[in-house]
Amino acid sequence: MCKILIVSDSHGSAELLEGLEKLHGQDVDLMIHCGDSELAEDDAAIKSFRSVRGNCDFLGNFPDDDTHVINGVKIFVTHGHLYSVKTTLGNLFYKAKELQADIVCFGHSHILGAEMVDDVLFINPGSIRLPRARKERTYVILELKDGKAMLQIHDYGNGERLELRQEFILPKKA
Repeated sequence: MCKILIVSDSHGSAELLEGLEKLHGQDVDLMIHCGDSELAEDDAAIKSFRSVRGNCDFLGNFPDDDTHVINGVKIFVTHGHLYSVKTTLGNLFYKAKELQADIVCFGHSHILGAEMVDDVLFINPGSIRLPRARKERTYVILELKDGKAMLQIHDYGNGERLELRQEFILPKKA
């Protein structure tokens, strides 16, 4: 079993990221930031996160994309602006297929969402600071266990939203 915290679009709030680390840092195996932290990469608040560059990240030398392989599951992380995610998941889907990624984590739209497209799970944790389409300041805890991806959606400061829990079965690899 592996737990991963996924957050995006914190837009300059070191306090929110420090709060996440305090709340979950000891309980998760990896903390991912999908970009637009607007912090320098040596800022103490972002150091515990594996972060990618968003369209508002001008201070750090973060990579545009990142990949992680955890328990045989390949996770591709990007902000999303380079793939036009506000209009389509198509570009991101083809990149995921090219990389043979099982899960894609991205942000940019500030809209919480999770969906399986063919055999790729797309996760957008929404925005912890400036949410759109809902009022909750969301982030995700992803648990990988026994071929399943279980998503716990959290509203910062108000805990998990149990009614938003989702579970996806990841395809078996040949």
